Parts: sequence; structure tokens; C-alpha cells
Amino acid sequence: GHGGCGPATAMAGEGSKLKSPLAGSLYYTKENPGRWAAKVAGHAPVVEAADGMIMVTTPHEMLAHEHYIVKHTLFDANMNLLGETMFDPTKDKAAISQYTIKEYKGVAYALSMCNKHDCWVTEFTV
Repeated sequence: GHGGCGPATAMAGEGSKLKSPLAGSLYYTKENPGRWAAKVAGHAPVVEAADGMIMVTTPHEMLAHEHYIVKHTLFDANMNLLGETMFDPTKDKAAISQYTIKEYKGVAYALSMCNKHDCWVTEFTV
């Protein structure tokens, strides 16, 4: 599509790799938060995609090394690494990362790793 930088289409449909028995245990999603059900709002990565630019935001506090987002990782539909950003909670005030993936179209996965509440995944389409 075209237009502004709106939220990417979230598609955890029937064919989704996220529809797995591992959801809610090995990793967490908005739909399957498992033991971290109360933590969805601050942990599930929010993805915006437009014109080959991807922005991933985890609306989470950065409390030095006590509680913070360690990193964002981006994968394509075949689980090939598209990008990764490490965060330094003593310097980074927010967990926001940006990627340019103009050559890729299709389903992708944004991962957000919290030092206390594990790995959260959001599926989206570019």
C-alpha cells in the first residue's frame, strides 16, 4: 500500500508461524501472553512499516539494568535475520529501532527481548 506511516497489518492468521504450541511458553505474543498476560501492553513490539522502512517500538520503561528491553530483532518469513538493535539502558531512553528493508516484501517478525519478561513477537506484513 501507500500513504502515511500507519501501523503495519498485523496478520496472525491461520498460516501464521506464531500459531504454535510454543506461543505463550517459549515466546509470547499479544494473542498468547502466557504467564505474562498482565505485561502485554509494555512488551509486545509495535511495528510501523512504510516504503521499505520499518520502525519497531516497545513501549517499555528503561530502568537501567534493573528492567529494560535488551534488543529488537527482525526476521523474514523464512527466519532469516533482517536486522538487530541492541539497547543500552543507561543511554537509551526508549526501545525504538529502525530498519530499511526495501528489497523484502511479505510476512516478517519483530522480536523484543525484555531482561525480565522474555521474548515477545509481533507478526506483520511489508
